[in-house]
Amino acid sequence: MMSIPDASGVLIFTPQRDTRRAVFDALDTEGGFVLLSARDAFQLEALLADAPPLRVAVVGGDGSDDVRVGMRVLRSFAAYRDIPVVYLVPDGPLAVAPDDGSAWLRESAIAAELAQRVRMAVAVDTTPPAAPDLKADFRFAFDAGAGWVVAAAADGCIVDAGAGMLRLCADDAPVHGRLLRDVFSLADGSAWPLPDGDSLACVLHRADGGDIPGEIDVRHLLDGQGGHRIAVAFRDMRSGDSAARALSLLSVLDACPSDDEGLGEAAAMLADALDLDVVGIWSALPESEEGPEVIARIWNGPGQVEWAEAPNLPLLKLCLSGEALVRLGDGRAEVPADPLIEALGLTAFVFLPLLDERRSPIGAMLAGRRRAGNDGRVFELALRAASARFSAALELRRARDQGRERGLVDTLTGLPNRLLFHDRLDTTIREASRTGELFAVLLVDLDRFKGINETLGHAVGDQVLSAVARRLRASVRGSDTVARYAGDEFTLVLRHIIKREDVLRIAEKIVQAMEVPLHLDDGSELQATVSVGIAFFPDDAVEGELLLRHADEAMYGAKSLGRNNYQVYAASVDAAQQQQGELKARLRHAERNNELRVFYQPQVDAGSEDIVGMEALVRWEHPDLGMISPGFFIPLAEASGLIVPIGEWVLRTACAQAKAWQDRYGMGLRLGVNLSAVQLMQSNLAGVVKRALDDTGLDPSLLELEVTESISVKTVPHLVETLDALHAMGCRIAIDDFGTGAASLDYLRRLPADRIKIDQSFVRNIGVDPDDEAIVRATIDMAHRLKRGVVAEGVEVEQHLQFLKANGCDELQGYLFCRPLPTPTFDKLLAERERIVAEGMALTVA
Repeated sequence: MMSIPDASGVLIFTPQRDTRRAVFDALDTEGGFVLLSARDAFQLEALLADAPPLRVAVVGGDGSDDVRVGMRVLRSFAAYRDIPVVYLVPDGPLAVAPDDGSAWLRESAIAAELAQRVRMAVAVDTTPPAAPDLKADFRFAFDAGAGWVVAAAADGCIVDAGAGMLRLCADDAPVHGRLLRDVFSLADGSAWPLPDGDSLACVLHRADGGDIPGEIDVRHLLDGQGGHRIAVAFRDMRSGDSAARALSLLSVLDACPSDDEGLGEAAAMLADALDLDVVGIWSALPESEEGPEVIARIWNGPGQVEWAEAPNLPLLKLCLSGEALVRLGDGRAEVPADPLIEALGLTAFVFLPLLDERRSPIGAMLAGRRRAGNDGRVFELALRAASARFSAALELRRARDQGRERGLVDTLTGLPNRLLFHDRLDTTIREASRTGELFAVLLVDLDRFKGINETLGHAVGDQVLSAVARRLRASVRGSDTVARYAGDEFTLVLRHIIKREDVLRIAEKIVQAMEVPLHLDDGSELQATVSVGIAFFPDDAVEGELLLRHADEAMYGAKSLGRNNYQVYAASVDAAQQQQGELKARLRHAERNNELRVFYQPQVDAGSEDIVGMEALVRWEHPDLGMISPGFFIPLAEASGLIVPIGEWVLRTACAQAKAWQDRYGMGLRLGVNLSAVQLMQSNLAGVVKRALDDTGLDPSLLELEVTESISVKTVPHLVETLDALHAMGCRIAIDDFGTGAASLDYLRRLPADRIKIDQSFVRNIGVDPDDEAIVRATIDMAHRLKRGVVAEGVEVEQHLQFLKANGCDELQGYLFCRPLPTPTFDKLLAERERIVAEGMALTVA
């Protein structure tokens, strides 16, 4: 293994804390690195002023302004003008690699590949030029952890292999020198050499006669001397069941409370899901004077086992020093004897430290089995993910304990109190003012709680308050804030709201959750209901106190309507008219003042995951308020009629840009543009669209006009005729936000729609709500029967992707692939795609 010269350092520069942590973990594990970190340009400049001996920089390559400014600062120092850089790019098929020829790596491959890539960058910087190392050119193309080999294209003889492949064949003769046709057999009987391809079912033949089912990805490559190579990445499919169980487990772990009871429940779920014989969790906070404390202890093995005290467990002491101990029966080094491991009779186990945000041990987790298994890799990864969950829970308990000492946490419910809530609300307002985020404040008040205290006593009242706190936490996401504001009042902040309707669904969920009777300690049941008031930022107010006051008014409105319901704040006519008048006046001149922006979000083919289209989305950058949420200013524009000139500007701007990209990259990307009900009422809409197409030169077949499902024939009398005219011009029609309106099958049949876009509120609940999954399946099936294409919006996680693929969805759109991008960033994405396609064509010709 190559080593870094003495006194050399590695600069870690990325604004993303999670990415910095992953880089630290990867390089700390390898050892031999002197690590220096900066999160922004100011920190970086101060660090570089001390002239540290840097040899390589690891830089977050998300294309943000912070990263670009930081790179200019780095290159401004003469000593680092030519320093090698390893860029980290986001995962996904549309990740944009640097265009300056620098090394780059996908974030998912940090743990497996970064240390080697850093060592290679340093070696290139300190040794004479040599033939390029083929491994540096292709390993990023494969999933992290895949077993890979490289063979000569002429005869298929394997000339190199990765560590993952060597582990798969640990008991075999060397992989080097064997032929691809002898190592891999394709399920469909195809013969080598194979063209480029992904996820090809095959069998790996070990030299001892054993077979391993799996999948391969194939890439053809050219080395620095023009030699032709074939790279093959193999994925072991034997652990598929274990992986499915692990993913299922991890998806529900966060639902467990972070108190002792919740941690015990999570530990039991972990043992059941991974078929473990033992799970043990210890808390060992540095400030504690009592030593390690057992938080959870699960034993599923035979008989009773006597657990030795913590001071008598050498492996626990070693783990609490920060060292992870992994023994999965895979030939790793032996570990010291331990009376607990021997008493439990464990054959495969891990002892993992539980670390706080500063990477200091605050506890330990033991998990193991009495028998060996063949799912060690999935087993270890799932346990490391679970340990992160337990670490977060211990740190939350610690924060709550410290908060109680400082008077920031309610002692009865463990929730933030009024003081801490105000601090979090102020922080949220500052962030939202900068980013244009829409969020909601909810005030939840127990109905007739005074009567409960007076008739049943304060002890029962405390039980009710604790139960309400648990149900409120279970009703919202981990990123939301729930606090006990005063007495029987609770406050919530719901962040990252896309639609106001999402908040109303959560409020309805809270009301329904409270309707279930509460179980008291004496075995009796009690019915308690709540009234909920809702206020939105920035629609209802931009100051914390005013938001709370408006939520309070809405809550009393709910009580006046009979309690056990929720209400949204309705601003007074004068205040609303004043606020809307000011913004309307500014919005009227937004285009002329160059405040409007068009962002583009890619749409990808579900099969190839290649970009096939894009949706144009308008943004308003207010000079004083910053980015204003479209959920706020679009309704204002529609109500005032300003949506007509704004919509025409968006249409012409997007068509001109789409035509420019078509000419530059030779791609006929479909362009989606939204039409509001007001625009559809224009008698000359078809003429407006035709002029935009004629003036920009864009082919009508590349323009897709999106109409929301809620727009009906009653609200737009000539809707069908208007859409027919647009369709006759060659434009495509899509029904947007499908599933949220009340469209009938006859309505869908009458409209000249080419595609249906499933609303993201249903896609987001895939894997969570079986009813929404059924709606998605039915929508896809219905659309295909009506000969309409289907695109799913809001695809955010891998589970969404796999479900939609399995159910035949045609195209996908969402953060899993790419966020909406400004024009320059989207252009860079298309340029990177063109480069990859050109390289693939060159290899095919060769």
